[in-house]
Amino acid sequence: MVKRYKQDEIEELAHILKNDGVISVPTDTTYGICARIDSIKAHDRLMTVKNRPVTKSFPIMCADEEQIKSIAIVDNRAEKLIRTFMPGPITLVLKKNNELPNYVSNGKDTIAIRMATSKVLENLIRKTGSPIFMTSANQSGKTTCKSLDEIESTCPMLDGIMEGTVVFGKESTIVDCTLKNIQILRLGPISLEKIKKYL
Repeated sequence: MVKRYKQDEIEELAHILKNDGVISVPTDTTYGICARIDSIKAHDRLMTVKNRPVTKSFPIMCADEEQIKSIAIVDNRAEKLIRTFMPGPITLVLKKNNELPNYVSNGKDTIAIRMATSKVLENLIRKTGSPIFMTSANQSGKTTCKSLDEIESTCPMLDGIMEGTVVFGKESTIVDCTLKNIQILRLGPISLEKIKKYL
């Protein structure tokens, strides 16, 4: 049995993350699995829980713009997108800050970033004291879990599950901001027209 926590038990959940644990949380569109990014041990545990190939890097969720700027290079264009669409169903691919350890991006020079999609997640990240890897709740390559029971049976090695419901919607729009002309890598709720309008 994986222990379940209420949404107001943030201290306990942050304690698990601080100790390199891996937990499941509800996000705006799907159930996610997360671990802190400033520990290679936490990263490797997340790989094991997800059964994920080493070649794929994890998206990262930050509490706010300041935290994004601490791990990624944010130019004027990216800053506009952050201020217009975040928090919201958008993921930005940005160049990583050179001080970020290699394991965080699996050796790539870019990282995919989201901003916390709820006050609960924002508090969890702040209490953990580090941005977190946020990936969908499933075994790599399989469909995303749609209930807490499913998460528990699919990912039995989790250290905890935050209770909560999810509105299953479209996954976030992924925008590559590292190119001369920005590119949409995955279509989601925010369209290219909308993005271009604000740039």
